[in-house]
Amino acid sequence: MHFPLTSAALAALLTTAGAMAAAAEPALPKRQADIDAIVREISPQRIHGYIEKLVGFGTRHTMSETESDTRGIGAARRWIKAELERCGAGRLQVSFDSHVHPVMARLSRPTEIVNVVATLPGAQAESKDRLYVVSGHYDSRVTDVMDATSDAPGANDDASGTAAVMEMACVMAKHKFDATLVFMAVAAEEQGLLGAGHWAEQARKNNVNVAGMFTNDIIGSSYNEHGKRDNTQVRLFAEGIPALKEVPDGLRTLIQTGGENDSPSRQLARHVKETGERYVKNFKVTVVQRRDRYLRGGDHIPFLEQGYAALRFTEPAEDFRHQHQDLRKESGVQYGDLLEFVDVDYTAKVARVNAAALASLAQAPAAPQQVKVLTAKLDNRTELTWQANAEPDLAGYRVVWRETTAASWQGAKFVGNVTSYTSELSKDNVFFGVQAVDKDGNVSPATYPLPQR
Repeated sequence: MHFPLTSAALAALLTTAGAMAAAAEPALPKRQADIDAIVREISPQRIHGYIEKLVGFGTRHTMSETESDTRGIGAARRWIKAELERCGAGRLQVSFDSHVHPVMARLSRPTEIVNVVATLPGAQAESKDRLYVVSGHYDSRVTDVMDATSDAPGANDDASGTAAVMEMACVMAKHKFDATLVFMAVAAEEQGLLGAGHWAEQARKNNVNVAGMFTNDIIGSSYNEHGKRDNTQVRLFAEGIPALKEVPDGLRTLIQTGGENDSPSRQLARHVKETGERYVKNFKVTVVQRRDRYLRGGDHIPFLEQGYAALRFTEPAEDFRHQHQDLRKESGVQYGDLLEFVDVDYTAKVARVNAAALASLAQAPAAPQQVKVLTAKLDNRTELTWQANAEPDLAGYRVVWRETTAASWQGAKFVGNVTSYTSELSKDNVFFGVQAVDKDGNVSPATYPLPQR
C-alpha cells in the first residue's frame, strides 16, 4: 500500500532538492537589470495622455465616423498608428490589420474592422518565430450597443488597456528580445470580439506560433462601486480546460491524469504571477481560475478558441455605473465611462506587470516540448523525458513540482542540459513540470508531462 506524501516529508524533500540545485543551477536572479529598466520607465503621465487623447475622439464606436480627423473610430486608429510609428522610431513594424465584416446582430451594415498592430521582431534566429501578443481594444460604446453617434468616451473600457499597450510598445521598443512581441489595439470588441477574432483566426490558419497572449480590458480603476479603493492587485483570468467542441487527444490525456489546473494558459498565468510580483513590489497578481468573468468575455477568448494560451487582466472590482452607460446624471450620481474615474497610477502598475512578464517570456527559451512521464512499469519514482530545445544560449532544464492541492510550484531542481530526469517523488502525489533555462537565468513557463508507455 502506498500512502500520500505528508507535508513534512514534502518539505524535507524540497529543502534537500533546493540545496542540491543551488550548487549547479545557473544564476536565477530575482531581478534582471533590463527588465527593471523597462518597469521603471512605464509612465502614468504618458498613459494619462493616451487615455485623454482617445476620450477626445468623442466616440470610438465600431460603426462611428471614419473620415473625420477629430471624431470617431477612424481618427482614433490613425492617431494610434501614427503615435506607435513615432515612438517606435523604426524599431516597431506598425500596420493596419483590416477586414470587412458582414451584417450581424451587432453590425447594421458591412463594416471595416481595423486593428492597429505594432511588431517588435525577435533578435534570435531560433526564437524570432515565437510570438507573445498583448492587446487592448480601442472601440467604445454606450448603453445601446448599436448607438454609433452618441459620445462614448470609453476611458476605462478600454482606453485604459489600449493606453497600457501603447506605453509598453513605446518603452519596450528600445530593447532587444529573443522572441517577437506583438502589441495590438484591436477593434470591435464590443460588437463581438471581431478584431481579435480575425487576427487569431489568421494566425492559426498561417500556423503562427503564438506562445502566449494577454488582453488588458478594464484596467483603469482601483475603486469599487462603494468608493473603496484597492490598488494592490489585479485579476488575471486563466482558463483551465478549454471549452472546445472537439477535445484533442492531448487535452483528453491531460484531463485523465488530473491536469485540469495545468493547461498552457494556467502555466502561463503562473509565470506571469511569479514575474509580475517579482518586479512590481507590493502588487499582487490574483489568478482567477476561469476563462473570464461570469458568462462574460474579452479579446483573449478568440485566441483560446484557436488553441493558444491566453489570459485577461482586469481591475479588482468593476463599477458598472461607469461601463456601457449613456452619459448622464441621476439623483446626483454621474454615469458614464469618463476620464475622471480612471486611476492612472493603478493602470501603470498593471502595465508594469504586463511588461515584466512579456520581457521575461521573450528573453527566455521556449517551453520544453514532448514532455513525458514514462509509465511502462509501476514505480514510486517519476521518470521524465523531453525534447531538446534549439536555442544556442540554453543552459539546461529545471524540473518543478507542487502538491496536488497547491496552485503554485513549491519545489524546483536544475537538472542540467539533459533530456531526462528521474525524481524520487511519486507522480501519484505531486504534479510536475519542466522548464527551459538559458545561460542568463531566464526561465520558460513549465510544460506539463503527459504519460508515455
